[in-house]
Amino acid sequence: MILEIVKYGHPALRLPGRRVEAVDDEVRQFAADLVETMRAAEGVGLAAPQVGRALQVFVIDVSGVKERPSTLEIDGQSVDPASRMPMVLINPELTPTGEWENGAEGCLSFPEIYGEISRPASVEVKALNEHGQTVSFRCGGLLSRAIQHEQDHLRGILFIDRMTDHVARAAPEGAGPVDGGDDQGA
Repeated sequence: MILEIVKYGHPALRLPGRRVEAVDDEVRQFAADLVETMRAAEGVGLAAPQVGRALQVFVIDVSGVKERPSTLEIDGQSVDPASRMPMVLINPELTPTGEWENGAEGCLSFPEIYGEISRPASVEVKALNEHGQTVSFRCGGLLSRAIQHEQDHLRGILFIDRMTDHVARAAPEGAGPVDGGDDQGA
């Protein structure tokens, strides 16, 4: 089911997400709805607060973005990120591991707005997946940026709070909303 994505000004965007106590059928269905909604909006990520739910759940799919590559390591081995998409991350914990770098970001809750955001180039992630299993990995590139962006949503932090240029810019015509990418939204 495609969910309504709330826009800037909606109070849910500023509420921190509650931990998910049990990954049950309801949580799995919600995660599936998030994926469907993200894809319908042509985004690379979507967090529960963006659909009005204060839960620590977000989804990511960077497989369609070739111009901003991603890296993924599981147990020290490189893995093709596309083989693990979409990702459902529940109660995620992130540890920054890379140098800070600037990159363009936007958000499905801020259509046609983007800005330069400084974030660590890579992160280590520990979370539950949609089956309630613990997943741990290290990632870089767009995948890292998108995960950090969505993690911020779970804490009530919006990408405009992190803009380094302090100016939101309208996206180029036809580019669509962006979230973790130059032409992809979340």
